[in-house]
Amino acid sequence: VQLQASGGGTVQTGASLRLSCAASGRTFSRHSVGWFRQAPGRERDLIAAIRWRDELTYYTDSVRGRFTLSRDNARNSVDLQMNSLKPEDTAVYYCAAIEDRAGWSKVSDRDSYRYWGQGTLVTVSS
Repeated sequence: VQLQASGGGTVQTGASLRLSCAASGRTFSRHSVGWFRQAPGRERDLIAAIRWRDELTYYTDSVRGRFTLSRDNARNSVDLQMNSLKPEDTAVYYCAAIEDRAGWSKVSDRDSYRYWGQGTLVTVSS
């Protein structure tokens, strides 16, 4: 599976952005898709994940209620709608796919993801 992340940009506090993670070469049907972010000098951490087959979702506390995941069957993509953006959301955002056979409990384990997209930079100015 090849992943292509897009949608980053520079916005002001309170604005919205929509990131997209499109897959090629294979569908997401037996995968979960996670969105990670990495700020300068920080670890790359999971912020949200969705299991394709039943749309089970997970959000970290820092984004729950502001960010929403959705899948698009036609585009074979997973979108991350980001609202009420804050300066602390500034980071490079990565999407990644983990096979369902790894188990949902592994969705927060960065090392369990097999496929990664390139990062897309989100900058939120105050």
